[in-house]
Amino acid sequence: MTEHFSIRVARESDVPVLTRLIDASVRGLQTSDYSPDQIEAALRKVFGVDSQLISDGTYLVAETSQSKIVGCGGWSKRKTLYGGDIWVAREDSLLDPTKDAAKIRAFFIHPDWARRGIGTLILEACENAAIAAGFTRFEMGATLTGVPLYQVRGYTAFENLEVPLGDGLALPIVRMEKRLPPRRITDCQ
Repeated sequence: MTEHFSIRVARESDVPVLTRLIDASVRGLQTSDYSPDQIEAALRKVFGVDSQLISDGTYLVAETSQSKIVGCGGWSKRKTLYGGDIWVAREDSLLDPTKDAAKIRAFFIHPDWARRGIGTLILEACENAAIAAGFTRFEMGATLTGVPLYQVRGYTAFENLEVPLGDGLALPIVRMEKRLPPRRITDCQ
């Protein structure tokens, strides 16, 4: 039997579940791309719940038919490219949809539910919401683990970044973007 997933806006009351989900996702799915030291440092300094996304109503969760949260991800109308509340290099000023790219942010899937289309469902919902807000471009700082999904969904890499984690460690991520095709006005005569 195929499981049905629903997407909804995250609530403040979801934070404890999201915190556990993010931890499980990073520890369970990123081990082939990052060392144990990188994973532990990233969980302490970068990865985590971003309460600004929840406050803005742009953070989404995927739930099973039994209301179990199995994935999360969001989009942002703010300049911060990556990082949860614990990340110190935040830029929370608003973007201009006519010239800036919406930021696709903080995607995590529970390892027990990986590779079932949950990330794609959340990504499509994020893109549709950002389009409704006037954005025509999307940008992200993707983990190495997420790059294959985003490439399949039309994102292209344009910069490799190293997120400093302290103690001589860095977390390689890939800056990616997707542009919507220009709208064409059709002749209705």
